[in-house]
Amino acid sequence: MSTALPYTQSFRRFTVVVLTEHAVSAIHNLTERPDAPDGTGLRIAADATRGSLTLSLAAAPSAGDAVVEAAGARLFLDPDAAIILDDKALDAGTDADGQVSFTIAEQSG
Repeated sequence: MSTALPYTQSFRRFTVVVLTEHAVSAIHNLTERPDAPDGTGLRIAADATRGSLTLSLAAAPSAGDAVVEAAGARLFLDPDAAIILDDKALDAGTDADGQVSFTIAEQSG
């Protein structure tokens, strides 16, 4: 399991999210396409109207995003997503059709 970089906002320290090896691999597969610019990452943003998180590919973090890097995989978290994912683990899996899904769980240990 990889470790997250700390994110600090308003003097509060966030552990943010830890990426599992499966999540790192899935992010690499999504961001290392030939048409993706260098530095592309997976961005997670909170959607207050839906009460959910949205995922998208981003060429760079947006202003205020926390950046988590693990084994070369880049994850960008908007400030609200960073709070929601504080002390969580991001995992990924692939179904029989090759579709990637990400899951959030409590960090172990």
